[in-house]
Amino acid sequence: MSMPPPQTASQVRGPNLVWLRRDLRLSDHTALHRALAQGAQVAFGFVFDTDILQPLLQQGAKADRRLTFIHQSLHELDLALRQMGSALLVEHGRAVDCIPRLAARIGARALYANRDDEPSAVQRDTEVAGLLAGQDVEFHGVHDQVLLQPDALLTGQGKPYSVFTPYKNAWLKRVGPQDLAARDVACLPHQLWPVSAAQTMPSLHELGFAAASLPPGLLAGASGAQAQFADFLQRIDAYAQARDYPAVKGTSYLSVHLRFGTISVRELAREAWQRAQAGSQGAATWLSELIWRDFYVQILHHRPQVVGHAFKPEYDRIVWDDAPALHAAWCEGRTGYPLVDAAMRQLNTTGFMHNRLRMVAASFFTKDLGLDWRLGERYFALKLNDYDLSANNGGWQWAASTGCDAQPYFRIFNPVAQSEKFDAQGRFIRRYVPELAGLSDADIHAPWLAAPLSLQQAGVRLGVNYPTPVVDHAEARARTLQRYAVVKDKSRS
Repeated sequence: MSMPPPQTASQVRGPNLVWLRRDLRLSDHTALHRALAQGAQVAFGFVFDTDILQPLLQQGAKADRRLTFIHQSLHELDLALRQMGSALLVEHGRAVDCIPRLAARIGARALYANRDDEPSAVQRDTEVAGLLAGQDVEFHGVHDQVLLQPDALLTGQGKPYSVFTPYKNAWLKRVGPQDLAARDVACLPHQLWPVSAAQTMPSLHELGFAAASLPPGLLAGASGAQAQFADFLQRIDAYAQARDYPAVKGTSYLSVHLRFGTISVRELAREAWQRAQAGSQGAATWLSELIWRDFYVQILHHRPQVVGHAFKPEYDRIVWDDAPALHAAWCEGRTGYPLVDAAMRQLNTTGFMHNRLRMVAASFFTKDLGLDWRLGERYFALKLNDYDLSANNGGWQWAASTGCDAQPYFRIFNPVAQSEKFDAQGRFIRRYVPELAGLSDADIHAPWLAAPLSLQQAGVRLGVNYPTPVVDHAEARARTLQRYAVVKDKSRS
């Protein structure tokens, strides 16, 4: 990796350094906007952080789709910078070591970064800011990945919201055009710090990983995000009705781009807000989903303890089963419940899971199998292309009834009823559980209830080429009600 050009005598200090993390784009970018506003040149840095990558290698995720997505997105971003006479400054190591070293090497005036409210990221940034202060370099953290910063909305009692609907109502009253306006970076080409063309980015192999195949339709970078957004806008008006059916192309498929910031959440919300104002129910419903993102981020910001504990402390008294065989069956998509198995196989195969199925799979894990929600959350964290701590934690605690504004513990999804309602013709099941493809639309949701002749004609041999149910839903429901009864006893410690 070559060194950047030395400073000239007239350049007393170098550029403002923009540290890219969850914001892999050059448009509508708050940290970049702030850095450019100071009038100095700007340089872009990125760190392949070993504090994040090493645990993936230890878990055996040598070919990680998310890392491949990031790597491809950075290549696109770097090419765009090169066309403007600069390049991306890429480091590999611990961010707390690499960023201060990079700032010193280029003589950075200040560092600008978009905030990340995950506890480990907050700790990292605090440490980096302290080290930079010792080098007389200011650290400026700004909000960009959410529409309203986590402490922007409080209840009448001055406390964070813990129920979504009042938060959403307050959000809609508070948000105005200034919150959704694009952050201007038009002067970027004229304020770029020149970087040697010999600057190179490490390959995935040099990082210790192998390239992973991205699922069909997932294109990396800002160009991929824009293509996906344009595709969704053709379908957005039908979103409210279509989003619950996994066999239908009804969702936006933008969650990965939101997670890694290859598109601005303001651009998405601005379009949704305008269309909702014009009467699109689909756009209004999708805007609500974007508000859910803000809601879960502010929960994590104000209550970082939710990472390892129930939002409702009394729910930490629940005693979960220790059943490795059931856990493995769920992970591998062989529970004997077709919709659950199809959802898990989709996740394992593509890194994507439809949001309706995330609720079904999580409910089944906690309330049918009786397993600790933290184990399921951890598996999703390993597999999801769009893994986001605040949303993943919020979703799992919602399904387990341990979180804020969660479904009541006695509301237990029936996996067969969910299958019959949201995949009535079995189209999604047949795609991911092909051994059941020969069953009728009526039988495919609960094969164990099908007539022996129907199974035989479909080539289904229960317990041989497709499992019998690992639990009985009615019995599991009764056990779950007993398990959760402990939360009623406020006297227990």
